[in-house]
Order: sequence, then C-alpha cells, then structure tokens
Amino acid sequence: MQEGLRKAGDTEVLKEIVSRREKLSIRRQCELFGLNRSTHYYKPVEEDPEDLDVMRKMDEEYLKHPTKGVLGMVDFIKTFGILIGPKRVRRLLRKMGVMAIYPGKNLSKLGLAKYIHSYKLRGLDITHSNQVWCIDITYIPMEHGFLYLTAIIDVYSRYIVGWSLSNTLGAECSLKVLKQAVAEHGKPEIVNSDQGSQFTSPIWIEYLEEQEITISMDGRGRALDNIYIERFWRTLKQEYIYIWQAEDGNTLVKGLNEYLNYYNNQRTHQSLDRKTPYDWYEYAA
Repeated sequence: MQEGLRKAGDTEVLKEIVSRREKLSIRRQCELFGLNRSTHYYKPVEEDPEDLDVMRKMDEEYLKHPTKGVLGMVDFIKTFGILIGPKRVRRLLRKMGVMAIYPGKNLSKLGLAKYIHSYKLRGLDITHSNQVWCIDITYIPMEHGFLYLTAIIDVYSRYIVGWSLSNTLGAECSLKVLKQAVAEHGKPEIVNSDQGSQFTSPIWIEYLEEQEITISMDGRGRALDNIYIERFWRTLKQEYIYIWQAEDGNTLVKGLNEYLNYYNNQRTHQSLDRKTPYDWYEYAA
C-alpha cells in the first residue's frame, strides 16, 4: 500500500519543474504533478516579529490549556512583560484559526447553519480502518511567518492518511486533501470535522454527500469531540514543530515529510499494542 506521503525534497523539485513558459497553466501543471498550488506560490508574509512571537507563545499555551479564552491569553502574554490588550489577542487568535474550548462565541467564522451536521461518534464502536476519519487545520509557526496544516487521521489506526500545507484557510484546500486521501486509501464511512467555515461550505458538504460518506461535526464548545486529531497536533508540535522551527515553506514541507513518515511508519503507540499506525492500518485493512 502506498504511504501517501511524498518523499522529502520532491515538492522542491516539482516547484522547479512548474514553469510559466509552458503551454499549460500553472493550475493545470500543479494538478498533474499533485502539487498544492498555494505551496507553489507561497512566499513568506512579512509579519510583525512581536506578533509572531506572541502567536507562537499562545499556540503552545493553547495546546496545554485549550479552554483559555481571550482574557486568559491576555494575562498569559503579560507574564512575559509584553503589553497587550484583548483586541490584539483576539485578532491574532483569529489569524491563527484558534478558538477556546468552551460554550460561547466562536473565534473562527462559522459556515452556513444549514450545512452544520450532528456529532456521530458518541458511543460509536470503532473497530476497523477507514471507518472514521477526522480532519482538522492547525497553525504552524515558522521563523519569519506561518502556514496552515490540514491533516486527516484514521481514528482506528491513528494513521495520517493525508495532509497539506496552505497559506489560506479556504475550503478548497481541505477538500483537495480529502480527495487525495480517498484516491490513495479508499472511502471512509464517516468524516468528522469541526464546524468551521471550511467544513460547513457547499463544496465540502456536496462532495461528501455525493460520495455517500456520513458527515459528523463536533459540538460547539466540546473538548473531546475531535480528541484524536487534537492529540496528533500536540504530538507533532511537541516532537517536531517547536524543536525544529522552519525558516521557510520549502524547509517546512521537507521536515513534515520526514516527521510524518516517522510518525506513520516508525513511532509506536501504547494504544496500538506498541505497533505503528501503518502496521495497525495494514492489519485492519
């Protein structure tokens, strides 16, 4: 079975091949090479160094204390001697796509209410691979900017079946990751997500319905509804992102390729009888 992860360095090579001199459009060339167009075009955005520092600190704190809201983050950042107010913290959290876990106003923009679906995993006995996939997006800090990482985890095996980097939070990026994962691993029975605008958009809902995939969404303010992908984010950031902060997008892509290959194929899990996600995914397939 294909691992579903490009070898380190492949993206950089493909970006060199894609050229404006060719007859095919940049969009079509990226599609043929399986290259995310946002990765091809990405250039580090000039961000305020202090804002980047604050965002990095808040991201680490959020992993430890996901119930901490705007005022809690204000108090936390002030412990570093940084003068900051709620308005600035709220703006940076929105930029990061982060929301505190508690009933109340969502920091991220919700999609259309008519596309919101109920949570289907409560009490569900998860017994095999491709039964339930969870998808989410997280903020990834870099030395001079940041990107967003979308990942899909197979709940039974903890195997990462798909991932992609982007400089936007658009629904198209998330849908592309899902379509690639389906093409490589087959259809899941259920896809769970949060209620963000990416997953409550017409193109997302229509694709899942066309594929006859059951749609599940976290309840607002529920800390444990998407715990599987949240645990993965914590592992990824503690074991790689915060230790080896990337200088640019190309370095980040290469590093993520290496780490995710390690996570899927070498890193054992106590919950998987000390086996790797790949071994467990194969065992159940």
